[in-house]
Amino acid sequence: MRLIIDPPRGVAPVRLGMTLDETVAAVSVWGAPRVYPADAVRGFDLVSTECDGIGFQAVLERDRRVTAVTVWGPDEDEDPAVQVLLDGLDVFRTPADEILAHATRKGWHVDDDDPRAPYVPGVTLAFTRDTSQEVPRDGNGLPVHFTSVLVADETYRER
Repeated sequence: MRLIIDPPRGVAPVRLGMTLDETVAAVSVWGAPRVYPADAVRGFDLVSTECDGIGFQAVLERDRRVTAVTVWGPDEDEDPAVQVLLDGLDVFRTPADEILAHATRKGWHVDDDDPRAPYVPGVTLAFTRDTSQEVPRDGNGLPVHFTSVLVADETYRER
């Protein structure tokens, strides 16, 4: 199975702008998702599920529509059949530096002031390399591979 990262439109099968019902239907093929309604602490709805060891969450803010999708890589001892692809590169199996170099070659500006959380403003595509797991690390102590990726609309970081 493949989850396709398509910034700034979403992560297939979930697209930004989908309603709660559409989002639940799209991810239900993997099993029953958990739906967390907005409350006083968290001012947004959240749909959370897992696809063969890959975590998947959709945030529904404005008008109860999807405004961001986050995908988490597998635990260190898992090797899921699912690929999470950005232009054909698996973001959890391709070294993070290669993913960032690819983004730069595409003409995207990569803000890597925080090497643990680089992002591409305007697209919006954000990565993390934080984990407490025992994973391969580079010379700076960072995980070699990304541990999560977020896709949102162009104004997500501005809020």
